[in-house]
Amino acid sequence: MAKPKKYIFVTGGVLSSIGKGIAAASIGMLLEQRGIKVTMVKMDPYLNVDPGTMSPFQHGEVFVLDDGTETDLDLGHYSRFVQTAKFSRKNSFTAGRVYESVIKKERAGGYLGKTVQVIPHVTDQIKQNIKDALEDADLGIIEVGGTVGDIEGLPFLEAIRQIRHEEGAQNVVFAHLTLVPYIPTAGELKTKPTQHSVKELREIGIQPDILICRADRAISKDMKEKIGLFCNVPGDCVFSALDAQSIYDVPLHLSAEGVDDKIVDKLGIWTGAPDLSNWKKMVDTIHKPKGEVKVGIVGKYTDWRDTYKSISESLVHGGVANQVKVTPVYIDSEEIEKGNLSALQEINAILVPGGFGERGIEGKIKAIEYARTENVPFFGICLGMQLATIEYARNVAGLKNANSAEFKPDNKENVIDLMESQKDVKDLGGTMRLGAYDCNVLHKHNGKTTHAYQAYGKEKILERHRHRFEVSNHFRSRIEESGLLVCGRYNDPKTGIELVEMVELPNHPWFLGCQFHPELQSKPLEPHPLFVQFIKAAAAAAKNGAQPKLKGIS
Repeated sequence: MAKPKKYIFVTGGVLSSIGKGIAAASIGMLLEQRGIKVTMVKMDPYLNVDPGTMSPFQHGEVFVLDDGTETDLDLGHYSRFVQTAKFSRKNSFTAGRVYESVIKKERAGGYLGKTVQVIPHVTDQIKQNIKDALEDADLGIIEVGGTVGDIEGLPFLEAIRQIRHEEGAQNVVFAHLTLVPYIPTAGELKTKPTQHSVKELREIGIQPDILICRADRAISKDMKEKIGLFCNVPGDCVFSALDAQSIYDVPLHLSAEGVDDKIVDKLGIWTGAPDLSNWKKMVDTIHKPKGEVKVGIVGKYTDWRDTYKSISESLVHGGVANQVKVTPVYIDSEEIEKGNLSALQEINAILVPGGFGERGIEGKIKAIEYARTENVPFFGICLGMQLATIEYARNVAGLKNANSAEFKPDNKENVIDLMESQKDVKDLGGTMRLGAYDCNVLHKHNGKTTHAYQAYGKEKILERHRHRFEVSNHFRSRIEESGLLVCGRYNDPKTGIELVEMVELPNHPWFLGCQFHPELQSKPLEPHPLFVQFIKAAAAAAKNGAQPKLKGIS
């Protein structure tokens, strides 16, 4: 007889953005380090089928998995904290996808003429999705998106209530993350928001087993007992989660509080203590760096930092590998378009991330020109690589009108064009090249090892993609002959067409662009090699201390 699966459901109350994703990921990391085979699931209550077509201002970055699934940014946290789990489409689903499955089944006659209702049909589908995700794991940590009390989240809460009833209390833990705010005028922490949040849960039949209380200062034992008394939770099951200097401190704080000990006790799991030595060493490096570098992130979503969440975390990872603190400096590319270039002189390296749409493009191109001409380390990701190609084509290869079909579809010198296989596709959600594809890395050029190979140390890699446009092969030879080196290639087995995956400038300290998204695979204990080398070049520039001029950039 197969041993029962174990479930931890993480809910959040009082307000959004309270940190459920980090808390869930931290619990996953701690349990994994105890030797438990863990997986994680994110359930989002919105009606979009996935976040792929949502604005970054709405939901932050879209995190892409190897199988091409476009997910919520919390999957990024899971991937960075849990080292061994392999995430796929099963690990992330929305209310939209649940309802889509139910409606398709109803149209196909799958309910045998029954009246299709939220209970049991929608909740049954939610439960099935959860159980499918746990197929290869012993324990699943399932985060319920949104805030307790949101009407759209009710079917998900009802589904997890039913799982507790069906699987048994010994196999399920409800962990509720809440807020204990400090009120300056009263001079004390207030527990009432937590009490009301738990009251909402209990009204729909869910009694939390543990409470994780966000606060900006220590919560006393007496206050934990008070919270427990009013929330029907033992005082030793109320834990504080203090604001941390780094998100990578959170697992250590939760472990020191005893959260993982209490969880394994409630689930009846016998394990040893987690081995946190490597994690502690990494956190120590973050807190005690040997230097600092400033990296300018030139984009158009600079007021909404979650848009670049994986990139900012990958920069931290690259800093750990080089024992330096990386300070991201967010630069609005539209300000550069207006001629406000001074911010470029205050940084040691430039990163132009991915994105969609024409707004701010010329400012990014000016920043790339500055990096190229002033020997400032440059890293272009997805759109950033495409714009580096456009800049080089315009200013070096003699293609004065070089542009992208994304912005100027009728232009005659579009060095960036829509992929041939996607030109007739009308569905916005179906025109993307998504997921993991291999790439052939060029080892040497003119007897010199390429920047790309120096980073990877191998000639075959696998990286995740999310884009519609590619470097046009029509203009490629002219650009290459002018000196921009194609150092990464993908050979499409279906069409035989070779696509550009990476470009670099051989005689530049570090100038590299990639069509894929390396930030999606970087972890604090396994930094992505491109970020490691980029920050290494940035640290060398910082040590040099030269202040480039703005000559020729206007």
